[in-house]
Amino acid sequence: MFLTRLPKNVTFTRITHNLVPYTTSPSNTITIASLFNHLNSPPNLLEARKLHALLLVLGFFHPKFPHKSLPSQLINVYVNFGSLQHAFLTFTNLPNKSNVAWNAMLRGLVDFGHFTQAIELYHSMLKNGVTPDNYTYPIVLKSCSFLHSLEFGRWVQSTIVYNHVHCKVKPNVYVLCAMIDMFVKCGSLEDARSVFEEMPVKDLASWTAMICGAVWNGECVEAVSMFRRMRLQGLKPDSVSVASVLPVCGRLVDVKLGMALQGCAVRNGFDSDLYVSNALIDMYCKCGDPLEAHHVFSDMVYRDTVSWSTLIAGYSLNCLYQGSCQLYIRMVNMGLTTNAIVATSVLPALGKLKLLKHGKEMHNYVIKGGLVSDAVVGSALIDMYANCGSIREAESVFEYISGKDIMVWNSLIVGYNFVGDFESAFLTFRRIWEAEHRPNSITLISVLPICTKLGALRQGKEIHGYATKSDLGLNASIGNSIIDMYSKCGFLELGVKVFNQMMVKNVITFNTMISACGTHGLAEKGLAFYEQMRVAGVRPNNVTFIALLSACSHAGLVERGWLLYNSMIHDYRIEPDMEHYSCMVDLFGRAGDVDGAYKFITKMPAMPDANVLGSLLGACRLHNKMELAELLAQHIFQLNAQDSGHYVLLSNLYASRKQWEEMSKVRTMMKDKDLEKKPGSSWIQVGRCIHVFHAKSTFHLDFMKIEETLDSLLLVMKGEDNMPANSSFFFFPC
Repeated sequence: MFLTRLPKNVTFTRITHNLVPYTTSPSNTITIASLFNHLNSPPNLLEARKLHALLLVLGFFHPKFPHKSLPSQLINVYVNFGSLQHAFLTFTNLPNKSNVAWNAMLRGLVDFGHFTQAIELYHSMLKNGVTPDNYTYPIVLKSCSFLHSLEFGRWVQSTIVYNHVHCKVKPNVYVLCAMIDMFVKCGSLEDARSVFEEMPVKDLASWTAMICGAVWNGECVEAVSMFRRMRLQGLKPDSVSVASVLPVCGRLVDVKLGMALQGCAVRNGFDSDLYVSNALIDMYCKCGDPLEAHHVFSDMVYRDTVSWSTLIAGYSLNCLYQGSCQLYIRMVNMGLTTNAIVATSVLPALGKLKLLKHGKEMHNYVIKGGLVSDAVVGSALIDMYANCGSIREAESVFEYISGKDIMVWNSLIVGYNFVGDFESAFLTFRRIWEAEHRPNSITLISVLPICTKLGALRQGKEIHGYATKSDLGLNASIGNSIIDMYSKCGFLELGVKVFNQMMVKNVITFNTMISACGTHGLAEKGLAFYEQMRVAGVRPNNVTFIALLSACSHAGLVERGWLLYNSMIHDYRIEPDMEHYSCMVDLFGRAGDVDGAYKFITKMPAMPDANVLGSLLGACRLHNKMELAELLAQHIFQLNAQDSGHYVLLSNLYASRKQWEEMSKVRTMMKDKDLEKKPGSSWIQVGRCIHVFHAKSTFHLDFMKIEETLDSLLLVMKGEDNMPANSSFFFFPC
């Protein structure tokens, strides 16, 4: 039935078992070699099935037929054509299964994502007394990687060691690289490191595997160290190894190392490699240099969607939201398809620019493309809607996503936090356990600032406890957030305790402690942390000096503030920005040297903004310098400042001098500019629920009940003569 169409000019006679190859006239005979050649490259599945039938007819599936390789090769053919069913049936009917057959079947299962079945087949292979070879191990180790099963991986490693000792099957470099990759993806960098260090010969692939492994497990410093060790061993990096290290430069914000790697790529002639170029774009964006990233992008001969999406996301990361949207429009105009990665890259820009209409259009596109159930895209949509203030749409997206992972839950918590709905944020945090998920580091970093804003010490302590039990407390970012929470809840000593327990302290850790000490009026203690920072070799940044100058300002340490300001410029080459200038003006102003603050402003190399002038205005109110205050007010109003605080400050200054007409003018200006003082708020915790009240707001669910209770209390108080008869009582939940 399958012999209706045979290769041209070839006829067959029966091949007997002792013909290897059959040696009659080429016109009427086929050799084993020619059959093997046909099996190597059949044009389609139909031809493969015809060859299968031919092998059956010629007796190749007979138990005593000596040539086992051809039927085994047939399994490979079926796997290559994606016909796993035919491969499995052929494998089952093989009387004598060679290593080629087992390996082909294992590869088919792995290619189709049946990783557990692949492990089971490997186990069956061992039970049948077949010794795996160096083609078997990488396939099985790949299954362990995809299953993230360290237990299976270690068991496979033990069989490799056993076969090496008892069957003399020595694992080659490909097997060892596959083992390193498996341990890395199963989260055991220590096991991967052990395999690597015991390798007698380390080639470029093995070094690259270890570098990728260190990056995969977040060990950025080790990845750089491995790369340098590789270079010292005399191995020249290739495009893969360079593209593997470049993301580390972005995470460490080490642009100098990134530039050195770019130079290495240029010298070795693979600077135009697509993966290297994409990695360079990502590195420069994460190092805060989107202009250089754009230069790399512009010099690329070929760009794929990853190139575009990386630069689009990089622009958003550096707050260049308009540029991000314009890049997306350029990409679409060039005919490139918007996929899940591109949509995820452009949605943050749409959210930050409050382009709700365009965001909804992107949402519609995502729905049509069947991408809305994608957790990453769904998370980006939630963020976009929350940034646009449309939290109800964000909730709808959240409910629509079927396979919610922890990232989606985190996005909704951040969204509630953004719109000030702290109660819903805490409720969502509690629902995570009900959904059988567990909070990760991002979850805790998202919830801890809410505890800080509300002064919710109890919840903060619970989160701290969970972080400690789950080993997330070792994360520097979580430790920094916990320190900030305790300090702003008024428990600086607990913040210091967490600081002392942290194994890894970065510049943000020290900045948080310095700022906390300054807020608590303990400037000298903050300065001691600065000295500790210097001893630890942690380089201060611009935020460090803002915290230090602010601490000096509150403590009246003018001379020390001057020394720090000059040290920032001369010792650390940090150019002061408006926040530093504002701190210096505040430093002079609080100390009573208003003239010194004014002189400092006149000597600034840049035009002062409204915040710098506002600091001096505050000093004028504190020391009753009315003439200078009025002059400053004119400058602030000319800058078209939208901060209502400056207007309120000047209004209060006029009120303190009983200049009611001038005060009224300032209030009128506020109304004309549609500026309102941000209403105050307060909160109370009842059980696990936190109730937030805003001044003059009547939107609380139990508002009527609260008002009735207060009215009842008012009547009781009046009845007991606890209130004057002419007193009035107004309820403003705040």
